Amino acid sequence: MKSQPIISKKETSAARYTAAGRYRGVVLLVTLVVLVVLATLGYSLASRVAAQRHRNRYLIDYTVACYARDSAVKYALATLQDINDVQLVSRPNEPDFSDLFALSEPDYRKMLAEWAEKLAENQPQVTGDTGEVPVDANEQTGIQLEDLEGLELTAEMRAILGLDESSGLAGKSAAAEANAIDSIKIRGPYGPSWPDITEPVEFEIGSAKVKIEMEDENAKFPAGWGMLSDEKVVRQAQAGLDTFCEWMGLDSDKVASLKDGLKQIAAIKPFKVDFQPTEQKIPSTVMVPSTRRRGVRQQRTVYQSKKVTPAEQFVKQAQDFSKLFHSSLIDTDMLAEPTIATESRKESALKYMDMWGTTQVNINSAPRQVLEAAFTFGGDAQQIADEIIKRRREKPFADVNELKKEYFRFSDSIEKSKPYITAASNVFTIRVTAASGTAKASAVIVVLRDSGKFQRIAFVSG
Repeated sequence: MKSQPIISKKETSAARYTAAGRYRGVVLLVTLVVLVVLATLGYSLASRVAAQRHRNRYLIDYTVACYARDSAVKYALATLQDINDVQLVSRPNEPDFSDLFALSEPDYRKMLAEWAEKLAENQPQVTGDTGEVPVDANEQTGIQLEDLEGLELTAEMRAILGLDESSGLAGKSAAAEANAIDSIKIRGPYGPSWPDITEPVEFEIGSAKVKIEMEDENAKFPAGWGMLSDEKVVRQAQAGLDTFCEWMGLDSDKVASLKDGLKQIAAIKPFKVDFQPTEQKIPSTVMVPSTRRRGVRQQRTVYQSKKVTPAEQFVKQAQDFSKLFHSSLIDTDMLAEPTIATESRKESALKYMDMWGTTQVNINSAPRQVLEAAFTFGGDAQQIADEIIKRRREKPFADVNELKKEYFRFSDSIEKSKPYITAASNVFTIRVTAASGTAKASAVIVVLRDSGKFQRIAFVSG
């Protein structure tokens, strides 16, 4: 028999130690796996809880924002009559808003600086005793002395703003100069920045911040002009659309896309500019005696005539086109692409285009590119637009006939354009925005003013 190998105690202890180490390693590995799984589950659970809290918080914020928006809409509609008191303002010594859309940012800021310098030449300086800026200066520039406290102004900027050494505003900061220039506002035809007819109203409802803006839609280019089918004016209408698109810097592909969308809409419903009183047959059901069976009455449809006013026809057309213009047939995202985007200005074709079915342009409130597009219907568009922009800064036109009389040499062109121009706006949009936390709710109400009364054309909320 073979003898068994003799295993020493030392070797036996080493083997046991190795086995125990392997066991502890397995336990450690299992523990790590369990911890990883628990950490993953904990993170997943925490993420879900946080996401649910965020959703719940957002739902609460959105509900608050919607409530604030609806309340603001009611407030805005209740105060619509105040629009009747809004007057066009005289701006003889101020830059006109008409060409701001075409100015690059360097040119825009240069224009502001030049205007501020002119203001400084004609306005009294700030007095050292009271530290007050003259009232006229405040109204035109919007700059208050307290707004400049703590800023360092260069000597040049001090001269531009009319500040003397006694004002206590020592300066050498270029940033202060930029801030001061940004404080200057270019007033629109009604006083606030174009196209607002009143200063935006801001207030709080609960935790929501609300902003109400009211815009003049007759100051914009009517999209419906691109769909006119009357052979007498179709060529001029397309020329006007081309003029507007050229001024707004739209390339040929974007213009083609816009025209294609308008063509598709025109195939659905024609766009009218001139409305005349008409009669409409309204069907109604009445009960009449049967001619076959005595004592039995039967239903019969009869038609009654109803007079339809031009305003009613316009409202019906505007309601239809409000839906069509905001459908997928028109690429509004393309039109909203900014041509200029800075902290102080955001310009795009959509900003200057009416998408609610207006038919006329207000010569007192429309910018240059819209005026030139309107007068392509009669000719001499550039010359007439130049004259209007110069004259209305001092005194707005009372009506189109006044424009025709004052610029008699263009009377034929103005007469041909008469159906497409007005001197008083009648279509306005009320934009309501409410924000609570991270949630926002908005609404746009379009109203028509007719004989001092307002009628709602469209309401869009989001």
